[in-house]
Amino acid sequence: MTHQKLLNAGLELAEGWPQLLAQAQSLANSFIAGGHGRRRAGVGDTFWQFRPAQQGDNLRDIDWRRTARGDDKFVRQNEWQAAQSIQFWVDGSASMQFFSSAESKHYRAACVSLALAILLTNAGERVGTVDGKLPTKQGRIQVEEMAKQFSLPTKDDFGSPEIDYFQSQSLAVFVSDFFGDITLLEKAVTAAANLGVSGVLLMILDPEEISFPFSGRTVFESMAGEIRHESQQAGGLKSKYQTILKNRQAILRALAKSVGWQFHCDTTGSSPADALIWLHRALEHRR
Repeated sequence: MTHQKLLNAGLELAEGWPQLLAQAQSLANSFIAGGHGRRRAGVGDTFWQFRPAQQGDNLRDIDWRRTARGDDKFVRQNEWQAAQSIQFWVDGSASMQFFSSAESKHYRAACVSLALAILLTNAGERVGTVDGKLPTKQGRIQVEEMAKQFSLPTKDDFGSPEIDYFQSQSLAVFVSDFFGDITLLEKAVTAAANLGVSGVLLMILDPEEISFPFSGRTVFESMAGEIRHESQQAGGLKSKYQTILKNRQAILRALAKSVGWQFHCDTTGSSPADALIWLHRALEHRR
């Protein structure tokens, strides 16, 4: 992709945030229609369900009226009502503008993240961005502002999250190809974890970045043009490239595990619903 096309692609996404919002809403609706969303137990006043008592349950939590109907003990659970704050980082760097088919990595990251934000706000949670530009709030207006924010490309070749605006005891969602300086990402994840922030790392890749379908004379250039390499036999680089990619994923997985976060890799060639389902389930265990 030429630099002018890259610029145009970024501008189109930035100007087309209403379309992004509409597609994210459609994705969120399909998620709900598929029966994936569900309530959860917690502190609140509204009854949710009875569940069988388990070892370690406090006797005062036993519902003796329900228990009296049979031989088993049951615990009464109320629906969770305390709002949680979730902060997002959607990488809009030049690297994320790459695409070999119909959808760039940036668009996939923005759409899936926004769909998740919609589901979270519908559940009464507060959402915002890690850069401090959008402090966590509830409501439709906040979702629209996030759509605008997620659509904005940056001039840098590779991205990294801000570290100065994490909310203590919140949740964080980082969505990127994570091709940038790994030490900057480690610094951000560590800073968040030190504040009691739980989170997820969702890696977005283009199918060509996995299959490496290049051969013969090939010029490889970063999307912003800062890095350039010419190879006469690109096919000979495939094995080494794929090893480096697997090593990067192993580092990301280990980083996430070291602080109790989760890591997952998604491609723009798969259904965005797959990534949304993973994100929702990953956060559900931490909310």
